[in-house]
Amino acid sequence: MALKKNASPPSESDLDALVQQAEQLGKARTVFYYASRRFVRNRIAVTGLVLVSLLLFMAIAAPLITSSGPNEQDFLEEVGKAPSWRHPLGVDTLGRDYWSRIVYGARISLSIGIMATLVSFTIGLPLGAAAGMLGGVVDWIVMRTTEVLGTIPSLLLGILILVLLGTGVQNMLIAIAVTGWIGAARLIRGQVFSVREEDYVWAAKSLGLTNWDIMWQHLIPNSFAPLLISVATAIPGAIMAEAGLSFLGIGINPPTPSWGQMLSEGLPWIRSYWWLAAWPAVMVALAMLAFNFVADGLRDALDPRTR
Repeated sequence: MALKKNASPPSESDLDALVQQAEQLGKARTVFYYASRRFVRNRIAVTGLVLVSLLLFMAIAAPLITSSGPNEQDFLEEVGKAPSWRHPLGVDTLGRDYWSRIVYGARISLSIGIMATLVSFTIGLPLGAAAGMLGGVVDWIVMRTTEVLGTIPSLLLGILILVLLGTGVQNMLIAIAVTGWIGAARLIRGQVFSVREEDYVWAAKSLGLTNWDIMWQHLIPNSFAPLLISVATAIPGAIMAEAGLSFLGIGINPPTPSWGQMLSEGLPWIRSYWWLAAWPAVMVALAMLAFNFVADGLRDALDPRTR
């Protein structure tokens, strides 16, 4: 591209800024490149990623891979039928195809697990970052709040919230998010404490950047790796929380299928129709195992001590 005749040459500060941007971009690409290579070489992590992808595809493509709706009683003449070629996972006691209910249940369980985790980090990330960056009264208030809420078992707190608000998908999200932001806030606070005394933070302060700009432009991006690992680790915990609360009968309202709610419905029939309790339990265990495999792979791939 031709230069303009009257264009002034770039100043030394502009050149330094461009060099720094190029170095940061190259470093980021190098870190991502080697991390992705380490992740791909980890067979267990790749297996977990494949399982997670299959579960997500199953949830998204539910209408395409099922022959009937989850609540349609199309098979009343086959009530309680064991797994067969026509019904790979059997038929429940109300004449509903269990494969359809398992697939549509994946939508509820996975969406609650992922969305509740994202909401938890949306709450905990700015609170923890503010506590670590500002310190003083802000840090004291945030930490005392986490300590008080941390003394209450998350299951009991979730039960209390659902009893007050009622059951349903939205209230389930609220219950899991309220109990899940504590760990996110503590994590980001610790990360901010570990990097806020670095030279680049002091350089940013000397340039006149506000604490808010430093927090979002420098501190949180430099804590991306542990945050990503924590998110991947928290998702199976949220899925298990949904399954546990629904199993207790205070989560998802029937007949809406979720794996925990289906497990609760099938447990009384386990001696006569074992598949009604077995398949939801298998799906919950498979989802938790898959996300934990991915989290372990990310932890190994993003570990700065690993080449």
